[in-house]
Amino acid sequence: MKSQNQIQHLVYALITVIITVHAFVFYSLYVVEGDAMMRASGTTSVLQAINSRGGVYMCGTHLPIWLMIVIETICAFVLAVTMGSPLAFRLASRKFDPRRNHPMIFESAVITATVCLMCPSMSLLADFFYYPYNEGFDIIDFLCRWFRLICYNLPFAYFSQMFFVQPFVRFVIRKMFPANIERRNEQNASKTVKPADEAEAIVDVIIREKEIAVGN
Repeated sequence: MKSQNQIQHLVYALITVIITVHAFVFYSLYVVEGDAMMRASGTTSVLQAINSRGGVYMCGTHLPIWLMIVIETICAFVLAVTMGSPLAFRLASRKFDPRRNHPMIFESAVITATVCLMCPSMSLLADFFYYPYNEGFDIIDFLCRWFRLICYNLPFAYFSQMFFVQPFVRFVIRKMFPANIERRNEQNASKTVKPADEAEAIVDVIIREKEIAVGN
């Protein structure tokens, strides 16, 4: 059961990270920086602007978009598995229990905690990756850019996770790990057992959602 929980946790984190990184690449390149890049390059589309510069600026050079996505996905996955998901679960579990509280309350607490941990962390990495080192380095400017990135990214991260990413990932987990859900349901048949980790908490949220949907 423990190994199944670990596999589920890794799959959950991987799907979340893949969707989130692609969403943020679009958000950063098209929504936040798109107009500025098109004006600077004299092009009429963001993709043309990126190609005219030889790729996306990263770590003092220009890289293809696909390579930037790979690097960010690896970094985000490591952060999510080692820090984001475990700490968010612990913070949410201090006040809420998915078997006792409405699942939306617990899920909202987990998402809020995750975003508050991951957004500053990934924004710091982005600041490191995309800082204009060719213009020199200034620590005050670096910290200001980091704060600006947090202000840009936090609303998008919260609402995209709350209303799109996490509902979709729970749907995928429900389809991929029905045996885990059934075992957890049997475990809770006689009494409420508080989840020991984030994988069990996800399953409990799915079970409670189903119970509420059928009127139990």
